[in-house]
Amino acid sequence: MNSGKTLFAQVMEFVPWTSFARIVHRYGGNAGVRTLSCAEQFRAMAFAQLTWRESLRDIEVSLSANASKLYAMGFRAAVKRSTLADANESRDWRIWFDLAALLIRRARKLYTGDSLGVELDNTVYALDSTTIDLCLSLFDWAPFRSTKAAIKLHTLLDLRGSIPAFIHISDGKLHDVNVLDMLSFEAGAFYVMDRGYVDFERLYALHQAGAFFVTRAKSPMDARRVYSAPVDRDAGVICDQRVMLNGYYSAKKYPEHLRRVRFKDPESGKTLVFLTNNTALPALTIAALYKSRWQVELFFKWIKQHLRIKKFLGTSENAVKTQVWCAVATYVLIAIVKKELHLDASLYTCLQILSVSVFEKTQLSCALQLDDSGTELPLDDNQLILFNF
Repeated sequence: MNSGKTLFAQVMEFVPWTSFARIVHRYGGNAGVRTLSCAEQFRAMAFAQLTWRESLRDIEVSLSANASKLYAMGFRAAVKRSTLADANESRDWRIWFDLAALLIRRARKLYTGDSLGVELDNTVYALDSTTIDLCLSLFDWAPFRSTKAAIKLHTLLDLRGSIPAFIHISDGKLHDVNVLDMLSFEAGAFYVMDRGYVDFERLYALHQAGAFFVTRAKSPMDARRVYSAPVDRDAGVICDQRVMLNGYYSAKKYPEHLRRVRFKDPESGKTLVFLTNNTALPALTIAALYKSRWQVELFFKWIKQHLRIKKFLGTSENAVKTQVWCAVATYVLIAIVKKELHLDASLYTCLQILSVSVFEKTQLSCALQLDDSGTELPLDDNQLILFNF
């Protein structure tokens, strides 16, 4: 990297611009454009994410205050808030969806050798959703309840690197379980999800695809015990059983044995009942896999706290989806930078550094390294390092 370039310009070099140009051409993104090409639009949106800009005016003022550096950062002219607003409203959001998908594929390859914290070679996904509340009068295309609007981010997170493998943006009314119909299940992979996704017909489709699921049983669960395996109660495993569903319709939807593991968490003292179709892994590994699901909760917390999607720069469906996919693309881009440069700092720390130093001209790998003591940046009481990649 050239230390004569700003940190922002160095980060942007990790974007596959040739592939991005093909995406833009596919959707006619630059048709009739005189100022603010799609590449410049992404740079402006990524700048907003990295530096926590809260509004279009905020973006315009911050960039214009550094006018002498804009050309080297990839901007051919000053960024006007009206031009950026029009671009977000009119340019197809699928441009940013395809860019995010491109970056996600690259990031997942980079993180494929990372440890899960569980002795397992299989791919492990965590599936969950988060709701982002909106004002009904401004976002009437995303109804949720009678008095408010919302969108949902349904996310399938690859737990090696916490990289989102699938994201679907819906209005707030879409039930989580319907997302299972949108997934192409990967044979041999584990899908970890909470009990909101327990639908025996859909789980059986996952089972028939050769994939595994780990979820929590709903209470009460009408099932009969077929077989009990010996367990180590001292480790917290109360029972490890094969069961068959009793209900007429349930049994038709899932006609094979299920494995039910009852586990008492030694830390919280809470008893949890897990359901899985995997019969080979130890019961404690099943419990550990379910515990790893919290990485997707942390991902959502991080997204909501540190990426600019709480305040939207436009109110149309296209503008909102543009902003969300630019946020996801920026997140994954920094994950790629971290891995490519072999940085020890957490993703949180990398983004904290960039948030205050994107205009600095120093070597990116040096700017994002930990200090000599190997310690992270100090955090206040309300901030957590949620990703220690």
